[in-house]
Amino acid sequence: MSIEVSQDAKELFERDPADALVAAVGAARLDAQNVSAWFGARKVLEGASLTMEPGRVTALIGPSGCGKSTFLRILNRMHEVIPGAAVGGSIMLDDLDIYDVKVSPTKVRKRIGMVFQKPNPFPSMSIEQNVVSGLRLSGTSFGDRKELVEHCLRRAGLWEEVRNRLRESGGSLSGGQQQRLCIARALAVKPRVLLMDEPCSALDPISTRVIEETIGELAQEVTIVIVTHNMQQAQRVSHDCAFFLVEEEGAPGRLIESGHTKVLFEDPIDARTAGYVSGRFG
Repeated sequence: MSIEVSQDAKELFERDPADALVAAVGAARLDAQNVSAWFGARKVLEGASLTMEPGRVTALIGPSGCGKSTFLRILNRMHEVIPGAAVGGSIMLDDLDIYDVKVSPTKVRKRIGMVFQKPNPFPSMSIEQNVVSGLRLSGTSFGDRKELVEHCLRRAGLWEEVRNRLRESGGSLSGGQQQRLCIARALAVKPRVLLMDEPCSALDPISTRVIEETIGELAQEVTIVIVTHNMQQAQRVSHDCAFFLVEEEGAPGRLIESGHTKVLFEDPIDARTAGYVSGRFG
């Protein structure tokens, strides 16, 4: 899949990496190299290196507490908002270092969006207002509001269910609908990467299926990285997979193995990976 980075964006990078981050468009490659993380003096992740290819879904799997969600938050600079948190290593969005001192976290998060485990629409806002809220909060201008709202809700697989309810509260929707509304809200700011932290863990099977179908459709336009504890889901939705593990109590999490999902599940290199994906532990 080709990555669209305009000549203007390349020239802008030479002058201002922060603005170049916003100017570039299209699904992006995320390249994490030797990433470590701390909460105060406690190291929770050590030396993780993983390339997440553009236009593909990468699933992060492993037992609870192995650093998957921490790694995910590092990818859009949300880890650093926790008091005492620290990060080592590098994260590149195509050719742009998202931890460059010239790059603001706000601009990073416009291009690397996040959908959380628990749906979090703004209950005091209507469905329509929820979709455009990210743009308004960031001061980003946009054109035809109705067209934008419909476009984002369609991409999130929600339009047909709410097209006649756009002025109702976002909190009036079911859990699965709320999660898709949050996806629509994230898409409105035109991210190049979408991070998902167990987006289906609190949903019923029908809602889970719809979210998974939405992920499959979005992957054609946006690079997706998803944390999941559901091995069947990882096999269904992802192209690539990365297995994290804490090898002994008190040790930091490590990335044990990564690769194409089919290979990792059917012919893993590491015996620990084989044990986890086969259900022998975890």
